[in-house]
Amino acid sequence: ALLVGAALGRSLAWGWGMPAVAVHHMEAHLLAPLLEQPAPEFPFLALLVSGGHTQLVTVARPGVYRIIGETMDDAAGEAFDKTASLLGLDYPGGPALEKLALTGHSGRFEFPRPMVDRPGLDLSFSGLKTFAANACREHAGADLQTRADLALAFQEAVVDTLVIKCRRALRQTGYRRLIVAGGVGANQALRAGLREMARGEGAELYYPRLEYCTDNGAMIAFAGCLRLATGARADASFNVRARWPLSALTEMDIDVARYLPR
Repeated sequence: ALLVGAALGRSLAWGWGMPAVAVHHMEAHLLAPLLEQPAPEFPFLALLVSGGHTQLVTVARPGVYRIIGETMDDAAGEAFDKTASLLGLDYPGGPALEKLALTGHSGRFEFPRPMVDRPGLDLSFSGLKTFAANACREHAGADLQTRADLALAFQEAVVDTLVIKCRRALRQTGYRRLIVAGGVGANQALRAGLREMARGEGAELYYPRLEYCTDNGAMIAFAGCLRLATGARADASFNVRARWPLSALTEMDIDVARYLPR
């Protein structure tokens, strides 16, 4: 998929006589909250939480990123999708599980909060996914209320874990701004939990509108626009990168405010 997309994009650029710019997918997610008003000012702490990534990143300046915590195994979004599938929900599982959890009764089931009692900012969701799988199998064929209770218990565990880690990261870094991006960032329970936490910590919380949380063209165009403004150009020969660390990106020495939507 990466090769097909890159080949098509490069071919269009060549045919139209326009420059091509390589865009880092997770940088695009990270910058998506800047599409909103008011946009967060630098520096800030970022929670990138999606189907493939769960990372805590310090953003000192545009293009200057340092991962200070990340999942050691499965991403939060992957755990959402897997648990939703076990509950008999359609893909994508995250929104379906969130909707089912709205009718759940809190307290009936207790799921673990992985790694919150350990020091540091790394996360893990494989154990939680296994716990959810065992609970779902134990209650296979259960009524809709039981499934809703399981969905809520799982969602509460993920939200609590992410909130605890974000609070710890804010305290360790001293940053007063937290942005949330990625598909799981659309989850309203997560937003509510982070909003309450940020208020208690005296921090500001930013996130993009729902349609900019999941993969979208606007965030890719914005990230590409900023890179283009720095003079970035891709030559005719190209290779895609399935693995591209955020920390390997170069600083963007530009006034980002000039490129924010009005």
